[in-house]
Amino acid sequence: MQAGMATLHLHTQYPWSLPHNFTEFFTLGLSQRPEVQRTLFVVFLIIYTVTVCGNMLIVITITFSSNLASPMYFFLSNLSFIDTCYSSSLAPKHIADFLYEGSTLSYEGSLAQLFGAHFLGGVEIILLTVMAFDRYVAICKPLHYTTTMTKHLCLVLVAVAWLGVFLHSLVQLFLVPQLPFCGPNIINHFVCDLSPLLELACTNTYVLGLLVVANTGVICLPNFLMLAASYIVILHSLRSHSAEGRQKALSTCGAHFTVVALFVVPCIFSYMRPSTTLPIDKNMAVFYGILTPMWIPLIYILRNEEVKDAMRKLFTRSEIVSP
Repeated sequence: MQAGMATLHLHTQYPWSLPHNFTEFFTLGLSQRPEVQRTLFVVFLIIYTVTVCGNMLIVITITFSSNLASPMYFFLSNLSFIDTCYSSSLAPKHIADFLYEGSTLSYEGSLAQLFGAHFLGGVEIILLTVMAFDRYVAICKPLHYTTTMTKHLCLVLVAVAWLGVFLHSLVQLFLVPQLPFCGPNIINHFVCDLSPLLELACTNTYVLGLLVVANTGVICLPNFLMLAASYIVILHSLRSHSAEGRQKALSTCGAHFTVVALFVVPCIFSYMRPSTTLPIDKNMAVFYGILTPMWIPLIYILRNEEVKDAMRKLFTRSEIVSP
């Protein structure tokens, strides 16, 4: 009853959003107050600029620094590249929407946004797991590190991450055309995701909701469990290391664990539950979709001395080469 009254209120407030054919959706965004929208426009524009600049700085630094040729930094450069793409798939459209009272999104555009968010977000989760495996081998089996983490294996792991999540995202995407839409086209969110779409469908979506949770669980839950297990083993093995070795390992693993907590945990909360939208979902989406890609380069730059040294050398070399 409350959900029906809320929908009726939205219809009354935005009567132009009632479709005669379902060719577009109307997203309400984070706020409909003009003064709040103007403030959010400036804040999110700054966040997106910092995100792109910070992540691309890491990619450039690792690419042109011979001292950062280890598998860990190869994975980190891939992570920064993915974060740039992931943020770019959500932030620019959302920033532009702050200039208007709500925004329209075509049916094809909603499918593209849905696919891009799940694809890039899923690749990031698997890549974080691969990075945890890399740290496990480096810390727990250091004598076998160079023979285990070969360049060929690193390329295979990254390729498997991209291909596996591509198939996962296709499954999510194929669920949407099966949904009949005959009612409102108002999405009380700033992105087009599966849960809001399932709520708009004029059919029983219980089974589809279970399929969405199960399909997402294949990405989120096993990877999170592997991440947790790897860190338990790493922390246990650090007892036999020297104080200097423990400090260096904890610094690297601490940065990685912070990224996992910022990205994977909110994703589990948002997708590993029945397909219902909650008021907090908007905030969670902002957290892992907009804020976390900005924090990742800052975390690694501030906590990793090798990255900071490589950046200093890169800038110094640029100043020497420039006329």
